[in-house]
Amino acid sequence: MTQFHTVLVTSGLLLVLCGGAAQAQPASKSLLTLQMPALPDPVRVTLNPATTALLVLDYVEPICNSQPKCKSQMLPAMTPFMERARKAGLVVAYGTRERNMSKWLPEVAPAAGDIKIVNIAQDRFYNTDLDKALKAKGITTIIMVGWKVSGSVAYTSVGATLRDYNVVIPVDTTTAATDYETAIGFYQILNQGNGNLTNEPLKPKAPTLSRTDMVTFQ
Repeated sequence: MTQFHTVLVTSGLLLVLCGGAAQAQPASKSLLTLQMPALPDPVRVTLNPATTALLVLDYVEPICNSQPKCKSQMLPAMTPFMERARKAGLVVAYGTRERNMSKWLPEVAPAAGDIKIVNIAQDRFYNTDLDKALKAKGITTIIMVGWKVSGSVAYTSVGATLRDYNVVIPVDTTTAATDYETAIGFYQILNQGNGNLTNEPLKPKAPTLSRTDMVTFQ
């Protein structure tokens, strides 16, 4: 993740971030090539299972059937990671729209006793009991996974840090439809209010980018 990402814009182009989707207003002027800062490499983290929750967002059939990267890239990393998380005794929570709550991918589907949040916004904390449910179990750190990094994952990470959680995002468990969206999503996450642009491991009340093989439970 150390390479520069090239972004093409027009001198008259307006990007509107609305619910996690970048909507470009058409412009007739020529394109410019810009370089965004390189993303830092993922880092190793060691987490306490007693105070850590795994939050699973939108690993559901309607989305993953229409987004090839969900099943070809995210799911192969997520499936063994889910097994490790459950074996370590983590609290596991799920968030998706009401119409998709019964349509989780079977490899990562909810088990009895898991927290289930029906959301109306991309930020799973907005107008839900997620914060109350996690704090009732003594959770201080959230591992956040799911579709997509420039949408629900980015917005929910902000909702989490605003409520004083440490956030860990394994980069191999989330992505977006295009490389552009993926790069922008990770940059948004690290550049939020209590940001972590250097990706300091487990900076308090901030996001950290890691990878499933770099997360240890102890």
